[in-house]
Amino acid sequence: MTIDPQELRRCFGSFMTGVTIVTSHDATKKPIGFTANSFTSVSLDPPLLLVCIDNKSDNISAYTNGAGFAVNVLAADQHDLSNRFASPIDDRFADIDWSVSAAGHPIFNDTAAYFDCTLDQTVAAGDHTVLIGRIENCSTSGKAGLGYSSGKYFTLTP
Repeated sequence: MTIDPQELRRCFGSFMTGVTIVTSHDATKKPIGFTANSFTSVSLDPPLLLVCIDNKSDNISAYTNGAGFAVNVLAADQHDLSNRFASPIDDRFADIDWSVSAAGHPIFNDTAAYFDCTLDQTVAAGDHTVLIGRIENCSTSGKAGLGYSSGKYFTLTP
């Protein structure tokens, strides 16, 4: 049985997810990042999470061979930031507010939360690589997160 790739994409897209931007730096210390909705908690003890990166990403070696990364959980009003980091822009960090985490990873201001991670392991998985991060630090602002489903952003507020 062959699965139609477009139908599979539509089926995956019907699952409501949060929106994150995964950040790090390349070998020259230039900040890098990509929008990801393939993010989940893995373990509380030890504290682990996972994100998936496309194997065709120009920055995959920086993530798979680097020391770690940060996961920025976007707030409800940060859909423009999500779009920016999902687009092929030369300097995605230009003209936006961000700072450096304790571990040296870019973190954005006004996010719902962030996780500062060291790279625990990578797992090859089809056309993506799973990055498992050991959470060294995290913080939440209490803001509602940005959601994504069926090609559209949404927000659920408690």
